Amino acid sequence: MNTSLKAYEPIVGVSALKQLRQLAAGLSGCRVVHVNSTPRGGGVAEILSWMVPLMKDLGIDASWEVIRGDETFFKVTKAMHNGLQGQPVEMSGKDTRTYLETNEANVKRLRDKLEAADFVFIHDPQPASLLKLCTGRKGKWVWRCHIDLSRPHRPVWKFLRSLVEPYDASIFSMTEFSQQLPHPQFIIRPSIDPLNDTNRQLDPHEIEAIVTSYGVDRLRPLLVQVSRFDRFKDPVGVIKMFHMVSQVARVQLVLAGGGAEDDPEGDAVYREAKDEANNHPDIHVLQLPNDAHTSINALQRAADIVLQKSTREGFGLTVAEALWKGKVVIGGDTGGIRMQVHNYHTGFLVNTAEGAAHRIRYLLRNQELMREMGTKGREFVRENFLLTRHLREYLTLMNGLRKGLDKELLV
Repeated sequence: MNTSLKAYEPIVGVSALKQLRQLAAGLSGCRVVHVNSTPRGGGVAEILSWMVPLMKDLGIDASWEVIRGDETFFKVTKAMHNGLQGQPVEMSGKDTRTYLETNEANVKRLRDKLEAADFVFIHDPQPASLLKLCTGRKGKWVWRCHIDLSRPHRPVWKFLRSLVEPYDASIFSMTEFSQQLPHPQFIIRPSIDPLNDTNRQLDPHEIEAIVTSYGVDRLRPLLVQVSRFDRFKDPVGVIKMFHMVSQVARVQLVLAGGGAEDDPEGDAVYREAKDEANNHPDIHVLQLPNDAHTSINALQRAADIVLQKSTREGFGLTVAEALWKGKVVIGGDTGGIRMQVHNYHTGFLVNTAEGAAHRIRYLLRNQELMREMGTKGREFVRENFLLTRHLREYLTLMNGLRKGLDKELLV
């Protein structure tokens, strides 16, 4: 992990870093606290792992806190997550009490720090009720929603809305995800760190050693999907797609992922994928540890085509990671994937396993087009989805909140 912005100068240029320092000048010494529900696994933890150090490098007193909860709490918040992404779920009175009581237990440990902060960023639903518990807060509080909230199950959203309405502002990844709230809303797209272990350049020999260690034949086309084992990522659908493609091409599939500490469904979904694979020699279902960043990097770089066949997706950092590596991506026509994958330019959007199989067969027959699309994808990420742009927009938001904003939707 890089803690200095200077390291990114060869990638983004001098002017981009100068702009960040200018924006940060008025925020020097400000106390900023980010709160989420897991220190590792998933896109939020990955973003915070670079954002907090780089804020510090800019002279901001930034820190990262993680709320604690037991298995029961995370089962409740996983159900909330599924409900907010449109799945009908039931939240009982007991579930609500579990959620609120766990946040109350956490605020005892965090209250002094949160109430003293100039800015508090609360990430996703799990810690959302902390604001109402910090009655002595003096700073600005922002709720950052990383998930697809475009069509939430209304009872779940009604409960969460009562918790986030008092915030000073909200951040969403797309305008389609925003909901009616009585405070300013901002659209900030996520981003990747081009220099971390998931995205840095790798020696070809290192790639070869890692990929072959998983039993992959380097002489045959390789399809790769990297994601948490989550039903919204549709790993079973990806395996069905593989079987369609394998009827006409000798392809291999790697489904690589793991679980996050706040996702209790991961093991069950992993077992579902293993059962669907049924020990097929060309399907590799890998449950990787949360620190397997270099392995993920190597698998994406070795891939001929990268998949992200999600049925719901807040953003999909693995799409940007793959595009940065010059790979064509076939992704689900949903959420933030639509911002990154553009038909015939950076990849293809699909809605079904049959559609994905059709696009894979087309690309394997058009290798030169794949190379052209890969080049476009890398430049698209350079212009839109690198961390310096992401950090610039956070700094702009913070400066705006300090000066006061009209209560209107800002996009």
